[in-house]
Amino acid sequence: MNVALAAIAAAPGLALGSFLNVVASRMPLRRPIGASRSECMTCATPIAWYDNVPLLSYALLGGRCRACAASIPLRYPVVEAVTALLVAACVLRFGVTLEAAVASFFCAVLVAISAIDLEHRIVPNRIVVPAAAVVLVARTAIDPSPEWLLGALAAAGLLLAVALAYPRGLGMGDVKLALLLGAMLGRTVGVALMVGMVAALVPAAVLAARHGGAARRMTIPFAPFLALGGIVALFAGAAILDGYLGLMA
Repeated sequence: MNVALAAIAAAPGLALGSFLNVVASRMPLRRPIGASRSECMTCATPIAWYDNVPLLSYALLGGRCRACAASIPLRYPVVEAVTALLVAACVLRFGVTLEAAVASFFCAVLVAISAIDLEHRIVPNRIVVPAAAVVLVARTAIDPSPEWLLGALAAAGLLLAVALAYPRGLGMGDVKLALLLGAMLGRTVGVALMVGMVAALVPAAVLAARHGGAARRMTIPFAPFLALGGIVALFAGAAILDGYLGLMA
């Protein structure tokens, strides 16, 4: 039954992904999110509803604006598809529950933050701080425990220490993102941080191999890797942590 419900949930997930694209396009430019119709970022032509159907319109248009033929960034279909898959996965994992709703919200925020950080190298306070507060309140209401607050403070405190020691390698936006991760994941936030840091080593190693010492001056957006860690921990964090502790015993 959960599989069928998950498949159904993918449709609103696509719509949510389309909205996240609007957020990712407008918020860094400080443009209002819902004050006007979607428009081409190149020629500013309003986009008709039939050219704004998630995934389908991108495929039918060949990835180009109908009005000016400018390329539509691949980010648009990727965000829509990833969001739909994550929402479906939340329903599959948690059922039709409040926990699934909070998990879907958490995943949606991570997708939006990742898209913005990849393009603009920022983690917007206007997204991550309210999201952390919402998640902390929701998790505590669903499962009353100090675990969520302690997880948030511990994760943010750890990355704050790293940011203070190595300011060129980590920004305060990543610290606030860790606050969100801890509020959602509690004791398994360590899994998220570890997965994120290990994943970030891959592009760092590639840059070092290609550019040598000059790679030290190049920046890598860290939020997408923390988001990846957060998603891994959301769905498999308990199993990973228990397995690790079992090996240490």
